[in-house]
Amino acid sequence: MQLKKTYIIISLLLTTQSPCLWATNGYLAHGFGTKSKALAGAGVALPLEGLSAGTNPALMVGVGNRFEMGLSIFSPRRSYTADDNGSSVPPPLGPATITPGTYDSDKEYFPIPYITYNKLLNEYSSIGVAISGNGGMNTEYPTTVFAPFNNPYGQASSPTGVDLAQIFMGIPYAYKINAQHTIGIMPIVAVQWFKAYGLAPFSPFSNAPESLTNNGYDYSYGGGLRVGWFGELTEQFSVGASYQSRLYMSAFDDYKGLFAEQGDFDTPPTFTIGTAFKATPELTFLLDWQRIEFSDVAAISNASDLTFTFGDTLLGTDNGLGFGWKDTDVIKFGVQWEYNEDWTLRAGYSHATSVIPSTQALFNILAPATISQHITFGFSHLLDKQNELNLSFMYAPEKTINGTNPNTGTQTGSIQLQEYELELGWSLRF
Repeated sequence: MQLKKTYIIISLLLTTQSPCLWATNGYLAHGFGTKSKALAGAGVALPLEGLSAGTNPALMVGVGNRFEMGLSIFSPRRSYTADDNGSSVPPPLGPATITPGTYDSDKEYFPIPYITYNKLLNEYSSIGVAISGNGGMNTEYPTTVFAPFNNPYGQASSPTGVDLAQIFMGIPYAYKINAQHTIGIMPIVAVQWFKAYGLAPFSPFSNAPESLTNNGYDYSYGGGLRVGWFGELTEQFSVGASYQSRLYMSAFDDYKGLFAEQGDFDTPPTFTIGTAFKATPELTFLLDWQRIEFSDVAAISNASDLTFTFGDTLLGTDNGLGFGWKDTDVIKFGVQWEYNEDWTLRAGYSHATSVIPSTQALFNILAPATISQHITFGFSHLLDKQNELNLSFMYAPEKTINGTNPNTGTQTGSIQLQEYELELGWSLRF
């Protein structure tokens, strides 16, 4: 009966998972778990919760026996401005002109659930399961974004947008080598689904125009591995580090004419290292550094310049058009104050280097990952010895990237993004 209940809960999670949008650092979440999100995503060196496995699987012995579930309401505010100074060059460059004006993307509120379970096998080891969304993209503009005039290379249509949703399930195992050092490993299984619409004007630049746009949802499967280390060097000072491999995914066959490498869209590798310093028994400071290597994924990092998209650089080929993203470094700072036995307060701040160069700004209308700062706070409240309520709030101030449309040579404009997220979680200790 207990197994059946668990299966039902997981099935509901999988079927109700919403797209996690161009959220936070590129398209990766700013943190994993309600407590970590209240600390701006810091926590690689501090056991906090079930989703700490998503940051560092070595933390799970310290997390102990618990079942957790939660829900966030994520609200991205995306928009773009295109100036009325586009090129009058005839096709093939002309169709790359972007509709002049300022437009907001629709759909501003999205529910994102998670569920975790962790079990101590003995005093030295633990095993668990963690299921959550992690990153993704979603934009929908109620206009014909590209090629606002008739052209022989494909009729523009509205709305224009993309939608990528992802689910990740990890099985974290942690082993305590001695009193100071713990190691962890977490195999990851991933499922993602994607659709694009309104991109017909790009047909002449695709090696498979029938697999470019307006094909509904296509599904992709794959996985990878996260490993970690946690060191309790003194009673006050701890250090942690983790590495997540590139998650290798099967290709989106229905969009092999859009994404580089014949529809390939993997999740980039990440590396995180950080510290936790307990200044007093009640006050803990956290500092993490994270590196996200978007350059490993051609669909994300290839330049978005149609001028050179001929021959072996057509959309869908190995060197085909991408979003032009760079690798990013993220610094995360958090503070946790155990106010009393029942209440713990948290706050955090993070800053990331920009992933979008100004020369790639206007094509990233479909993926306006401009955010560089996160301001967060939250709390935990013990309801009784077993039950705990957790809350986090995130605000990402609006950031604008100005640039030039490289495919007209003259058209200028900007992309903007601002984000809010409220997450509520429940934890059962046993």
